[in-house]
Amino acid sequence: MRVRAIVIRIIRQFFRDKRTLALMIVAPMFVLFLMNLVFNGEEYKPTIAVSPKTPEVVAEKLEKYDADVKKLTEATARKQLEKQQIDAFIKMDEGIPKITLEGSDPTVNKAVLMTVQKALQELAPPAQSLQWKTTYLHGSEDMALFDNFGPVLIGFFVFFFVFLIAGVSFLRERTSGTLERLLSTPLKRWEIVAGYIIGFGLFTTLQASLIAWFAIDILDMMMEGSFVYVLLITFLLAMTALTLGMLLSAFANNELQMMQFIPLVVVPQVFFSGLFNLDTMEEWLRSLSVVMPLTYGADALREIMVRGNGWNEIAKDVYVLLGFAILFMILNVVALKKYRKL
Repeated sequence: MRVRAIVIRIIRQFFRDKRTLALMIVAPMFVLFLMNLVFNGEEYKPTIAVSPKTPEVVAEKLEKYDADVKKLTEATARKQLEKQQIDAFIKMDEGIPKITLEGSDPTVNKAVLMTVQKALQELAPPAQSLQWKTTYLHGSEDMALFDNFGPVLIGFFVFFFVFLIAGVSFLRERTSGTLERLLSTPLKRWEIVAGYIIGFGLFTTLQASLIAWFAIDILDMMMEGSFVYVLLITFLLAMTALTLGMLLSAFANNELQMMQFIPLVVVPQVFFSGLFNLDTMEEWLRSLSVVMPLTYGADALREIMVRGNGWNEIAKDVYVLLGFAILFMILNVVALKKYRKL
């Protein structure tokens, strides 16, 4: 009888908390749906440019093996390689193909080289071994997958842990009555929000800096650019996660409900942050990445760490992340209206 009473109490508790019940059913199906869309995308088709002097038959063979082939001058091709608009450029050097790879993604490099090998194999005489020269604009043939995924993982872990810690900490401030006492003082709502952001921000900035330092100096992750820029991006990601976590905590009544935001807010960003190649997804699916802060953080970190680029290439990402943080700060001030009207 006593066991039955406990079972009945737990069942009633779940039915009273309809959001928890719904998340238990909906969240796994939502994540599985996203995984289905991501992993069932099209096979990646490399974009390869060839010089105007390259024999037409080479371009035809590349197209036969599903490459998107463009004819470009070497100067134009180099600019497009820098902007990641093409994956490789081929020109003939004393009768031997010379391949220049963009190089920052090992999986793309492999796809390009396999396509080129298949195409040139058909053109080589049976008795002649297949030869070509390969150079890398970024990275090298020894570049590991972890070097490519690493910047995304740094951004993800900074965002995830700051979001979780900030949301739970701010929730405790509210449920313990601390926030209520602050709201009873003459302090304005924006002053309360600013105080919490600065207070929590000091620790989250330290956390983000230590994560970046550990990945680069201890794990020996590829680092071609300036560490100062890495700190800037991790700081902005931390601020965005901090303000978003505080905002969503206003709509949670306990830690369990705060955790429920993870599969809805954090997990989807993993699929669209660049950890998986977006070019293999449907166009409408790729468009979802523009509203996800981690997309911009991961892109900026790759530009710095893998490609060695500076401010000009990361400026857009910086401004977008700053915009997200400011937007969430404003929404936090508005959200406090539910606790105090003044």
